[in-house]
Amino acid sequence: MTESPTRLGFVCVQNAGRSQMATAFAERERERRGLDIEIVTGGTHPADHVHDVVVDAMRERGIDISGRTPREITDDELRSCDHVATMGCSTLDLGGVDTVVRDWALDDPDGSDPERVREIRDEVERRVVALFDDIESA
Repeated sequence: MTESPTRLGFVCVQNAGRSQMATAFAERERERRGLDIEIVTGGTHPADHVHDVVVDAMRERGIDISGRTPREITDDELRSCDHVATMGCSTLDLGGVDTVVRDWALDDPDGSDPERVREIRDEVERRVVALFDDIESA
């Protein structure tokens, strides 16, 4: 019997900044480490587009997220995840589910100056790498 892949979820309100950065960094880590991991992302009230300042900050790291579209995430998707990272803005209730939820309590980059967005981006990257380290060591 084949074991199902680990599922990660990255969630924020608009799915237009922090969770998009986390998803992109997670995709990079998955590829770098050759892991069988599924990644889902979404927001509780998705925006129309990814914030331009976030697209620019990620482009500085060689990651193009300009073609991504924020989407709503469902409770069922979240319940199917082994690990969920919220970005400090979610009121998720996953009671009774075997999902590890981490609240990363990160500032919303929307409306922030580029330097602050870079700081948020770098913190998102550190936390994604740490999450993958935890998953690999488990």
